[in-house]
Amino acid sequence: MADVIMPQMGESIFEGTITKWLKKPGDKIERDEPLFEISTDKVDAEIPSPSAGVLKEIKVNEGQTVPIQTVVAVIDADGASAGTSTAASAPAPAPAKAEAPAQASAPPKSEAPPKPAPSPASTAPRAAAPSPAASSSAPPQRPSGEKIRSSPLVRRIARENNVDLAQIPGTGAGGRISKHDIRAAIEGGSASRTSSGAATAPARAASAPPPAAGGAAASAVLETAVPREKMYFGQYEVQPMSVMRQRIAEHMVLSKRVSPHVYSVDEVNVSGIAALRSKMKDKFEQSSGTKLTFMPFFVRAAVEGLRAFPTVNSSVDGTNIVLHKECNIGIAVALDWGLIVPVIKNAEEKNFLGIARALNDLAERARTKKLKPEEVAESTFSITNPGVFGGLFGLPVINQPNVAILGLGTIEKRPVVVDDAIAIRSMVYLTLSYDHRVVDGAVAHQFMGKVKHTLENWTESIL
Repeated sequence: MADVIMPQMGESIFEGTITKWLKKPGDKIERDEPLFEISTDKVDAEIPSPSAGVLKEIKVNEGQTVPIQTVVAVIDADGASAGTSTAASAPAPAPAKAEAPAQASAPPKSEAPPKPAPSPASTAPRAAAPSPAASSSAPPQRPSGEKIRSSPLVRRIARENNVDLAQIPGTGAGGRISKHDIRAAIEGGSASRTSSGAATAPARAASAPPPAAGGAAASAVLETAVPREKMYFGQYEVQPMSVMRQRIAEHMVLSKRVSPHVYSVDEVNVSGIAALRSKMKDKFEQSSGTKLTFMPFFVRAAVEGLRAFPTVNSSVDGTNIVLHKECNIGIAVALDWGLIVPVIKNAEEKNFLGIARALNDLAERARTKKLKPEEVAESTFSITNPGVFGGLFGLPVINQPNVAILGLGTIEKRPVVVDDAIAIRSMVYLTLSYDHRVVDGAVAHQFMGKVKHTLENWTESIL
């Protein structure tokens, strides 16, 4: 027999949620053949089978969250017949997803959806010289001197909510404080605040209720703005959020709560790069083996803007501004099941061809769930492209811990005034959403001016 364990998909990841089993008990499976899909704080991924044989037993159902190294299934590596044992070893069926009747007189009394984790790009920023405010990122200790076991994600949540981790009992492996523990403590009002002026809320009941399916308590940021009875009326259908959708929801609400968003819009004449792309796309693909899209032009222009105005390439840690030396560009990739932001690391060191290859590679592996956790972390600036779906422009939400995100509108021919004459040009609207705690309007528009100048006066070789 061979045990299948929940893998550790990154240094700071200590649990995962099984989102889908690709095999069922009794099925034959080859070594390295995809066995199940998981979702973690960082990335969704397919997990291959550790050995060939017959899947004898599934121990963890879809939707459940378990710590790393947990045995989630058993494979009969000898390939013995699972005929009589399959029925006995098959797991209890997963709880059926609630389906509302065609006509309902009252809302269902179901639990709120499981609490999501922050999206991949919400990892703590790389620290410069840490200040006293930033020192809480180090693992704290309990009054007894015992080291508190927690992940960087948990410490970040504690820091953002001024919570003393020493007051929270850990339910994870070895007493580790999981994100579910700290969220439950925050929502239950049991955590002592670390700031000097905050009062300690009443303690929670000793026996907390078990987490909902998926391993998390209900998230405050996903609570509805109106009473439930006001939304369940007429004919309706209830569709629970996927794990990824929950994470996106929490990350977006957190970003709007933390960052005062301001928006700047500019219009850019991209006729030059449109003509260059049209002329070179076939040769580019034959020579490089990768497709020539507009996105590498925008990434290169953004890098030039970030070099000229480094404040836009920063993060906020309390009263500190963390100015990043690398330009790690997160690119929002739309998936059939949600959204993910893989990161081009050190984009300032790559030429046009290098960026084009990195873009196509990351996008392809994002859609096939082949990304590694480190490939969706440590972004310093992000770009999203609603224009690919025909959007004139959008006002995107900042991808934490970045302080700005660039939105690309659709590229279309429009009449414009050129030298006091009406002309037809390929135009695009660019929008910059920025955190007004750090970036002022003057800097934002100077940054946009640099991006615009680079695009309208393109000189870099693309091969």
